[in-house]
Amino acid sequence: MRHGKKFNHLGRQKGHRKALLTNMAVSLIEYKRINTTVAKAKALRLFVEPLITKAKTDSSHSRRVVFSYLQKKEAVKELFGVISSKVADRPGGYTRIIKTGSRLGDNAEMCLIELVDFNENLLTTSAPKKKSRRRSTKKTVSPKNIVEEANVVEEADVVEEANVVEEVKVSDKKVKSDSTKKDVKKDEDKSE
Repeated sequence: MRHGKKFNHLGRQKGHRKALLTNMAVSLIEYKRINTTVAKAKALRLFVEPLITKAKTDSSHSRRVVFSYLQKKEAVKELFGVISSKVADRPGGYTRIIKTGSRLGDNAEMCLIELVDFNENLLTTSAPKKKSRRRSTKKTVSPKNIVEEANVVEEADVVEEANVVEEVKVSDKKVKSDSTKKDVKKDEDKSE
């Protein structure tokens, strides 16, 4: 039984898996982001994050340990130079996995794995957006607004008078519905 064995073998034997992760780690360090499957990206994250943590302390011992994993001098130089200076204050979580959908041929879940401090789009901070309110803000009173409001009020009075005229015409017809009878009675009381 394989209780508690969480290590993903990626369908490869040990030597092939080690070479795969080494090459992917070198590519990630060199290009700062790579496109791969989700399973490989999760395995790569477990492989490369301890190396980045080790690169924070620049000593000959830590360089040799990292070189034993990566087997490439340029990658070690890049890791201990540019990358370690950018992630010096970050307490872990150096990589980000962004899912990009599924591959066309075999429908494998694809993703983009990148170093967090090297994504220029997310690092640029824009001005915070103004929060919109649900209700309208109060307007300042200007002479133009007062004149417009007065015109609107006069038009509203004219409209109300027109409604009254229509009600009088309804009372002349003497419609038999209950609601109009009440209105007709009220109109007759008002006219008297």
